Amino acid sequence: MANQAYPLFEKIAPKNTTQRCLDITILYLLISLIVYRILNLSSHGFTWLLAFLCESWFAFLWLLILNAKWSPLKYRTYPEHLLEMVPELPPVDMFVTTADAVLEPPILTINTVLSLLAVDYPSQKLACYVSDDGCSPLTFYSLLEASKFAKLWIPFCNKYNIQVRAPFRYFSREYISLAANSSFQFQQEWTKMKDEYEQLSGKIEAAAQKTVPCELKGEFAVFSDTQRNNHPTIIKVIWDNKEDLSQGLPHLIYISREKRPKQPHHFKAGAMNVLTRVSGLMTNAPFMLNVDCDMYVNNPQIIMHAMSLLLGTKNEKDCGFVQCPQKFYDGPKDDPFGNQLVVLSEYLALGIVGIQGPFYGGTGCFHRRKIICGLWPDDEGNEGTQLTSTDGKSADQDLIMKFGKSNELIQSVSHALKGREDYSRDLKNSIEAAHQVAGCGYEYGTSWGTKVGWIYGSVVEDILTGLRIHSKGWRSTSISPDPPAFLGCAPSGGPASMTQQKRWATGLLEIWLSQNSPIFGTLMGKLQFRQCLAYIWIHTWCLRSIPELCYAALPAYCLISNSNFMPKVHEPAIYILVALFSIYQLYTLSEYLRTGLTIRAWWNNQRMDRIVITGARLFGVLSVITKFLGISETVFEVTKKEQPTSSDGDGDDAEVGRFTFDESPIFVPGTTILLVQLTALTLSLLGLQPPAQNGNGSGLVEVMCSVWVVLCFLPFLKGLYEKGK
Repeated sequence: MANQAYPLFEKIAPKNTTQRCLDITILYLLISLIVYRILNLSSHGFTWLLAFLCESWFAFLWLLILNAKWSPLKYRTYPEHLLEMVPELPPVDMFVTTADAVLEPPILTINTVLSLLAVDYPSQKLACYVSDDGCSPLTFYSLLEASKFAKLWIPFCNKYNIQVRAPFRYFSREYISLAANSSFQFQQEWTKMKDEYEQLSGKIEAAAQKTVPCELKGEFAVFSDTQRNNHPTIIKVIWDNKEDLSQGLPHLIYISREKRPKQPHHFKAGAMNVLTRVSGLMTNAPFMLNVDCDMYVNNPQIIMHAMSLLLGTKNEKDCGFVQCPQKFYDGPKDDPFGNQLVVLSEYLALGIVGIQGPFYGGTGCFHRRKIICGLWPDDEGNEGTQLTSTDGKSADQDLIMKFGKSNELIQSVSHALKGREDYSRDLKNSIEAAHQVAGCGYEYGTSWGTKVGWIYGSVVEDILTGLRIHSKGWRSTSISPDPPAFLGCAPSGGPASMTQQKRWATGLLEIWLSQNSPIFGTLMGKLQFRQCLAYIWIHTWCLRSIPELCYAALPAYCLISNSNFMPKVHEPAIYILVALFSIYQLYTLSEYLRTGLTIRAWWNNQRMDRIVITGARLFGVLSVITKFLGISETVFEVTKKEQPTSSDGDGDDAEVGRFTFDESPIFVPGTTILLVQLTALTLSLLGLQPPAQNGNGSGLVEVMCSVWVVLCFLPFLKGLYEKGK
């Protein structure tokens, strides 16, 4: 806890009166439309009933969104006060996870690692652990070579106070002009450093072209008889900062946990739990930062910003973890795939911060180790007492059932729960115990994945783990420093975007239908009611696909059958629809314009919402159904990461920004919707519809709705006839 002579952070509640009025207006119009449907239900047929059910779901979702956006909150940190208020900065363990050296090129991973090693924080307080779930000798080789480069890179960054510390970004065309306007000495060192990085990149690219990146002997001998899903534990201390140099190279450790066929490994959650146990034996820092392999540090002061919140809160309960918003670099202009999440972070996420705190996003997050080890807020002040039995012995049967059979690990957990930082840091002597806790059978009969660590049961382990933390009564906080804390690469094509969205939708619905549902977190835990509603909003992403698909099909059905699901143009109720549509579109457009985005970006996101909901999220529903029926198991699908272009490359690509396709059935619903709408419009224009019944035939409103759907799915029309991907 920091001395509070100076504030380390402050809370800022932005005014949102206009937004609240518009949100309520839209909700009122939705309710008015539903009431109109009910009053006229008896005089209309099936289409009217289906429209009523869909619109009722949309109104429910809008109520959840209104709840989430109602009370936005920002945190402003003052890291410049930290050294004055804290006698000594605490250690931090940094975790990087990668799972596939092909889909996640090692050049991305090493840039993330280099940016972490070079942050503005005492090096002797840092340790970087890299989890390689692909057991790739190429990844290990890349880290070895990167550690050599880091010995030059870190002093260079410290000497010249370099702000962008991922080399591939710093030496890109965007930053070359900065070097050209600097001193002659700096230009010389800059050129030398650029040449060193290009040599490093060249070595890694050359190794990647080979079947085996290097001879499997010496340090690489352990990889000689390994397969991706069948290999022993491999732990290598690449660099040990034995001299505790504050400006040196932090600890760097490579970990590939044991995997065996038919043994569950629980995807990323399992890897994170192994990182937690191994780091607990080696460095046992009270705080942990985890990032994905493509999410490099963009603000070298980010750990200081995070510590301002973690150490500056009067009650640790108010800051269980610190989440940084996900932001991306080199995104295609106008966000054609709708995956840069700018507006979502600016408005909806800020509102959730003002309730019980942001969701855990899986990357760019600082955790308290003792919370990951299972501490409840009510246990504060009694930390570690649960690790000692009545006769004074630790590691009794209850502790073995909770944390496993490693006495060394139980001792490290005891230190973590008591908040002690005097844990032994002899990395080499911890290797044997680390191998034990990284084994694939270590967790059997323990609480890892159920009550301790990252929680199992979903392919979105981040949301599930954050939900469990919130359900215990902890709050979370968010920081958005300038420049942004971390930058990653968003999927750059249709297939990658849809694969990512399908995985998210599948995992979220799994949680909703399990014993980990946020409803149980409120009824039987300490999850606040409004936070529960925010979780319900995200967990029901998947379910929206069904009413959305039905609503998209209604215009075509009505045109083909010559029926209607909308009021006639001359009916007063049409004004409800016109007002609802106009206000909603102008409202969402204003959100994009206020965040500095363009009208085209707004339209791209509106269009992609329809495509993703009726495609990726629909397949997410199907995945969960087949899992519950025992037909198949959900699979963690790694999203392909784009390898950064060289500093001299122009990076131009004719396909950038175009919606690309592959043979995946995930594109079938969108294609079907488009073709059915075109068929319906053709029949309507040619007058080939059957006679209307009771005067309730289709009209101009149904035609306009059908045209709107066609516009939303226009990329599918281009995909059917244009050349390219």
